[in-house]
Formats: sequence, C-alpha cells, structure tokens
Amino acid sequence: MARVTVVPDELIKLERSAEDEREKLTGFEGEAYDVQWKVWRAAAEDFQAVVTEYAAREGVGMSWHEVEQASKRAVRPPAPEG
Repeated sequence: MARVTVVPDELIKLERSAEDEREKLTGFEGEAYDVQWKVWRAAAEDFQAVVTEYAAREGVGMSWHEVEQASKRAVRPPAPEG
C-alpha cells in the first residue's frame, strides 16, 4: 500500500476540530457530557467522511486507515516513549 506522506490541510483542520471537541469532554458529567459528546461525534464523523472520500479519490493502494493515521499524526503529539 502507498504510504501517505502529505496530509491535505482540510484533513488536518477537521482532525484538529474533532480532537479539540474530544478534549472538551474532560470534566463534563450528565447532560453536559452528553451534549458535548454529540458535538465531538459530529466532528469525528465529518473527519471520517472526508478521509474516506480522499482515500477513494487518490486511488487504489491507499487505504482510509493510512490517511486517517497520517492525519492524526499531523495533529496529535507523539506518545511518550517507554
């Protein structure tokens, strides 16, 4: 499979938005948590839809999983080693 080396800005923005909304879940409980979870879920679904579209458009050999992971690596800090 082709390795994704360049992540389109649109995917980075959508993943950053989804990650920002996920981070807001911390500290919420009850109804406030449920409302924020729906906001995060919508942002994540938007990201996934564009990932799928991009992978299909770029052709055979590029999986949505590779595109998704490359986008997440571009936004999220690397996990600590050890």
